Amino acid sequence: MKSILSYFGNPLLKIPLLAGLATGVLCFLYFLGLYAAGVPALGNIRVLDYGIHIIVMVGTVWYYRKYIGHGRLHLWEGLTIGYVLNTIAALVTGWLIYLFVTQIDPGVFAEYVVNSKKLLLEGKKQITDQFGPETFAKQWDKVITMKPSVLLPDELTKKTALAVLPVLIISLIFRKQDYSVLE
Repeated sequence: MKSILSYFGNPLLKIPLLAGLATGVLCFLYFLGLYAAGVPALGNIRVLDYGIHIIVMVGTVWYYRKYIGHGRLHLWEGLTIGYVLNTIAALVTGWLIYLFVTQIDPGVFAEYVVNSKKLLLEGKKQITDQFGPETFAKQWDKVITMKPSVLLPDELTKKTALAVLPVLIISLIFRKQDYSVLE
């Protein structure tokens, strides 16, 4: 057990894990802010919380480069930090939102289902024209049978898809290697 815990004591994992926890909590606070403001907390406006991910990623990669790497950062270190931070933050946010909609206010998820139905009905003509009525029927069945447990994989999938380009750009911007061995 000690070997496993010492593995996570490595700064390359420890720092993004802690930053990911903080990011997940901050994103959940953003969700609570939307909820308190009366905005549909599970609506499309919640995607803006990805800005929190990017800001914390930049700060974490900068911190790692300055204090752990002593001014140097390999591309793979930046990618590792970005993806670990993003994954942990998405899991924490997803679990906290899941607990909120199952334990505190199930009405938030019910509103999400109603809004999803409305959105699907508004696009019914386009969906049936492009993909056929059977595709619309499948989507409708998915929306009707949706449970709160869909929130966690949905959060993880969306945040992972959103992370690809920002993580690469941040890693490339902060990348600095020691080329003295080539001389």
